[in-house]
Amino acid sequence: MTAMRVDAFDFVLPAERIALAPANPRDSARMLVVGADGGLKDAHVRDLPDFLAPGDALVVNDTRVIAARLEGTRVRADAVASVEATLIERVDDCRWRALVRPAKRLRVGERIRFGEANESTACLLAALDAEVEDKGEAGEVLLRFDFAGAALDEAIERLGSAPLPPYIASRRALSPSDRADYQTMFAMKPGAVAAPTAGLHFTPPLVARLAARGVSLHRVTLHVGAGTFAPVRAEDTRDHKMHWEWGSLDAATAEKLNAVREAGGRIVCVGTTSARLLESAADEHGRLRVFSGRTDLFITPGYKFRCVDALMTNFHLPRSTLFMLVSAFSGLETMRAAYAHAVEAGYRFYSYGDACLLIRAGPASPRGRRP
Repeated sequence: MTAMRVDAFDFVLPAERIALAPANPRDSARMLVVGADGGLKDAHVRDLPDFLAPGDALVVNDTRVIAARLEGTRVRADAVASVEATLIERVDDCRWRALVRPAKRLRVGERIRFGEANESTACLLAALDAEVEDKGEAGEVLLRFDFAGAALDEAIERLGSAPLPPYIASRRALSPSDRADYQTMFAMKPGAVAAPTAGLHFTPPLVARLAARGVSLHRVTLHVGAGTFAPVRAEDTRDHKMHWEWGSLDAATAEKLNAVREAGGRIVCVGTTSARLLESAADEHGRLRVFSGRTDLFITPGYKFRCVDALMTNFHLPRSTLFMLVSAFSGLETMRAAYAHAVEAGYRFYSYGDACLLIRAGPASPRGRRP
């Protein structure tokens, strides 16, 4: 990994540029196209087919966001306290790591009841109990739930709410529409605690127009973790420990994507999550293989992309691993200029914000990128 100061990835973003709700319809969001030469073009997501060619392959992430935000109560003698937990990492069938507020007053061994607080409730489905098994730093705790496996998954989905990022949740109340708004149209496999946000822009009419253009659609899975949006607190990129996320690429999809590149088509990833998954699955020649497991691939400037030719993504947090990834893809100075243009032109940032389409100069590997 090339050593870089993390403050090289900092930038100033006015608070009013942070989107608190998605565009409606979703594909009406703006899209900044960053060309291979660093040129910038203002467009909209609905224009995406115009920037792709027949034979290109669009790769989307089919993870589904779970209702990872839970509200409950902790009872200690006669003292009752409200507790809010956001699940961030599944440990096994019955245990999750979670960020809890307030965490300082919680003790190991104490129990929290999420959902219905009344111990005498006749409906066991109205509550979900957990024990604090361990405490970490910065509000992180290990929760052991009384349910396990599918029963636990069902209880979380029933009692929880959308785990909106702090920069949205801290500025407005949760809305009943967030459950649908914070889910992509491709969502199939539950497991994410944050949305693959580039996929939020897609609609059935847009997908139909892409198909008519001759662009194929392929699905991979990467269960997005809460750490994906976190700023890097180290001063040097080499000192940052990347979070891991679980993902998979099946044999059929890998072979179809390999065939696309052999025929001269481009692999266009929707989101940094699908890009990281494919780069984790590619060999040194850019050929994709079956992949199933954890990836903690940390992409910073100097990384040589193996198989991703273009990337559609949202505008990311300063000092985040995601801004580092797009800077590796298109160049740090190019992305700093693109973000400065986006701020000046009134683009909307972060999870519910607008998109940018990054097109690389030259092939990601020796295989068939058309000139």
